[in-house]
Amino acid sequence: MKKQTQLISSGRDKKFTQGVVNPVVQRASTVVFDSVAEFKDAAKNRGNHALFYGRRGTTTHFALQQAIAQLEGGAGCALYPSGAAAISNSLLSFVKAGDHILMMDNAYEPTRDFCDKVLAGLGVTTTYYDPQIGADISTLFQENTKVLFMESPGSITMEIQDVPAMVAEAKAHNIMTMLDNTYGNGMHFRPLEHGVDISIQAATKYIVGHSDVMMGVSVANEQHWPVLREQSYLLGQCCSADDAYLALRGLRTMAVRLQQHERSALQVAKWLQSHPLVDHVRHPALESCPGHAFFKRDFDGSNGLFSIVMKEGTQQALDALVESLHHFKMGFSWGGFESLITTNLSMKALRSETSWQYGPVVRLHIGLEDVDDLIADLSQGLDVYANALANK
Repeated sequence: MKKQTQLISSGRDKKFTQGVVNPVVQRASTVVFDSVAEFKDAAKNRGNHALFYGRRGTTTHFALQQAIAQLEGGAGCALYPSGAAAISNSLLSFVKAGDHILMMDNAYEPTRDFCDKVLAGLGVTTTYYDPQIGADISTLFQENTKVLFMESPGSITMEIQDVPAMVAEAKAHNIMTMLDNTYGNGMHFRPLEHGVDISIQAATKYIVGHSDVMMGVSVANEQHWPVLREQSYLLGQCCSADDAYLALRGLRTMAVRLQQHERSALQVAKWLQSHPLVDHVRHPALESCPGHAFFKRDFDGSNGLFSIVMKEGTQQALDALVESLHHFKMGFSWGGFESLITTNLSMKALRSETSWQYGPVVRLHIGLEDVDDLIADLSQGLDVYANALANK
């Protein structure tokens, strides 16, 4: 079954839909039982889509979990109130005081903060590594290394990692692997097929697709699913049935939305390649992006997210660019129908093990607007940027 077909059909068992097209919205805290035997049976099967208590989930949650587990090819899916919660609780489920983890140097900023401010306080040490290290990751393994965490492409600067090579080294040393797969979304990259143990997404982005729900998901392989499921439950993680319903609705159209995001983003990225103010474009599907060869080998497609590196810049010029735009809104996150922009004058403060020798970085998310309108908007915005530089 093709992935696009799977998105439409998965999670639609009759026990979830009760005979209609979409799973029903089942809100619940307490689940009541008619007999002790029924209660004991529910308790025995509470990790297997059986109603037991609201925090364990309802049929609405079960439908979403089943659909995403099938999308990523895993044994089970845990739901969280945000992508950051999915990352932090996946790590907390498997590390303890005295453990060591390896984290890419271009990590999503909340991930780095969690390692430095929370895990460090719990006695878990973190070593940051060059995201382009590949099989040489083994040189950083310690006797107490428990988790190798990857994010590919990386946050903001978009480096693609050699995931299969890194996973092979980790497996040879009995180190578990996790990957933030928000960019790959299960349609374009499936980490578990490459040996990764846990694949994490901020469902807030392309799964939901409408910028109106915060949610995270973690999909584990058969070996690690029982621990992830129970530890996440003990950590109190859950989300509302209404949000689960909206995520399911977004999932049904994710494939067609991604096609448009991909087409438009490539068109904008190629236009930006020739702009005189742009040093280079970091779009995974273009050769100018670090790790492009791995993207071409491992991914089935791209989406609306990429970055451009400017030849020169000032904070004043970046601010002028952002404030001059009409269709690109300044805001965090991405993956929704709208185009977004964020800027970084320098990446030096956001990494510790890899140097940054380039100019300012502008990250764009290309939404579902007409692409000619978006290019025209960027064109006038870059003219404003140039004028600000000339007047500095």
